Amino acid sequence: MREILTYLSAALPQFTSPAARMLALQCALRSNNRGHVTLPDGLLRGMRLQRRWELWLELAQAGWLQAPSIQPGTMSAQLLDATVLDQAPGRSVRRRAAQWALRPAPLVLPAAAPAALRLTALVLASHFVSSPNGAGDLAAVSRLCGHCPQQTKELLDRLVSARTLESWHYHQGTDEVLWRFPQQPPASTATRDS
Repeated sequence: MREILTYLSAALPQFTSPAARMLALQCALRSNNRGHVTLPDGLLRGMRLQRRWELWLELAQAGWLQAPSIQPGTMSAQLLDATVLDQAPGRSVRRRAAQWALRPAPLVLPAAAPAALRLTALVLASHFVSSPNGAGDLAAVSRLCGHCPQQTKELLDRLVSARTLESWHYHQGTDEVLWRFPQQPPASTATRDS
């Protein structure tokens, strides 16, 4: 997941909205080997992105996809970035990743949560596999979210307030941000058990 988030942080302009990034993520993961993607209305409705034509336009204006064709029950688009066509994992693996991205354990938020919060939770959850203690470079995490570091800090506060994260801490000297997932054992216990 972090690979596709990294790809999108490079392929999309910095000012791309979090909702457009979430849409681009689903498009990239669900596209076929020719870059064509069809997203059903039910999926878009579940993501709170149904009839959000401005998001498709935002991605089209960035040169990332052709303006979508609107058909009853679906939205179809052609992705223009050749990098999407060279994705290594097979389509079934990417579809599972696309499903996981909708509810990224262990940081699941309601679909009604703002896109910026859902994207931040997804980025943090994508670090879980490689860093179960929840750590990352603040600049890198911010880049994956499409935010500035200050916005990322504010969103981390909101995730704690929503009890999606237990806590987070920023180490200014190393620019590292640490976070604790809910029900994660204390660091001293985790170290002792290893």
